[in-house]
Amino acid sequence: MKKVVLLFIVAIFSFSISAQTEAQKIYETEKAFERASAEKGINQAFIEFTAPDGVCFLSGAPSNCREFWGSLPASPAFLTWNPTYIDVSSNGLFAASTGNSVYRAKGKDDANAFYGEYLTVWQKQPDNSYKAVVDIGISHEKPEKIAAEWKTAAVSNASQTAQSGYAGDTAAAFFETLTKQGIQKAYKNYAADDVRVLREGKMPFVGKAAWLAELKKDKSKVTIRKRASFFGAADFAYTTNAYSAVKPDKTTENGNFVQVWKLQNGKWQIAFDIFLPSDK
Repeated sequence: MKKVVLLFIVAIFSFSISAQTEAQKIYETEKAFERASAEKGINQAFIEFTAPDGVCFLSGAPSNCREFWGSLPASPAFLTWNPTYIDVSSNGLFAASTGNSVYRAKGKDDANAFYGEYLTVWQKQPDNSYKAVVDIGISHEKPEKIAAEWKTAAVSNASQTAQSGYAGDTAAAFFETLTKQGIQKAYKNYAADDVRVLREGKMPFVGKAAWLAELKKDKSKVTIRKRASFFGAADFAYTTNAYSAVKPDKTTENGNFVQVWKLQNGKWQIAFDIFLPSDK
C-alpha cells in the first residue's frame, strides 16, 4: 500500500512539473511573438505564430489569421504583449492565455496608444511547439498599471471524469439557460469561480463574484446561434460562435464569442469568456 501511495504521489508531482513546464513554454512563445512583431513586423509575427487554420477576430468577424495578415501591406505598428494568466490542459495539447496589449499604429514612438486585453487558444504542434488556433481581444481605456507578471492555473486531476458528459452538452445547457432564464442565472450556474471575462470597453473581470456583480447592471437578452463546434482534449475544450443581444433600449448588438471550458471537480465550467461586437 505504501508503494502504491508513493507511486501516486510521484505521478501527481511529475504531472505538476509537466504542466508548469508547458505553461512556461506558452509564456516564452508569447514573448517570442512580441519580439518577432518588433523585429519582423506585426504581419509576419501573426503569420509565424498562428496555425494554418488559426482564426483571428478582426473587426469582430472571424478570419483565417494567416490569410488576413498576409493580405495586408506591411505595417509599421508596434505591439507590446504581456501574458498574465496561462492555463494548460492536463495532457498539454491545448492551452489558453490572457494578457494585456498596447498597440501603436505608427510605431514605437506613436503617442496615440490603444490599450486592450486578449485571449489566445494554443494547440501543440507535431514538433512540440505551440501555435495559436484562436486569437481575439478587446480594447479599453488606459489602465492604472500594466501588469507584466504572470501566473498559471492550479494543476487539475488528469484522471477525473465529467459527471455531465462532454463539454458541448454542458455548454448547450448553459446556452439554454441563457435564453430562457437570463444571463445572470447562466453564469451563476456554469462559470468557474476563477473565470476570466473580457468585454469591449471594460477592464477584465477576474472571478465569478466580480462578473456576477457586473451582470446585475446588464438586462440584455442574449441568444446564441444553435450550431456550434467544440475542439479540445482531456479536461479542456473551446468553442467559437455568433451571438445576438437585445439591449434594454431595444437596440441589437451582434457579434462573436469565444469560450474555453475546463473540467474541474467533475464539472465542465467556463474558464475564459469573451464576447466581441462585430463592429469592433
